[in-house]
Amino acid sequence: MINPLALPTTGKSADWLIFGAMLLALGLPIGGLAVWFAVFRNKTKKARRKRRQRHSRQHNPTRAEVGGLPPKRDPNQPPAGL
Repeated sequence: MINPLALPTTGKSADWLIFGAMLLALGLPIGGLAVWFAVFRNKTKKARRKRRQRHSRQHNPTRAEVGGLPPKRDPNQPPAGL
């Protein structure tokens, strides 16, 4: 009588059986890790509070916001600071 639990020891069927066992041995931990990351990592990110940025007033306004360029100076008059 043939034992159904006996593993073949020679031939191509033995090679495929070993290949399938190795693939299963590597695939199960990697798949479990992927499921863990997908399920548990997203919950920790959602639990964090995001801070809302406050809009502060601009410290250095542009020329357009101030009212444009100053009027032209008289070429015969020296600058005001000198």
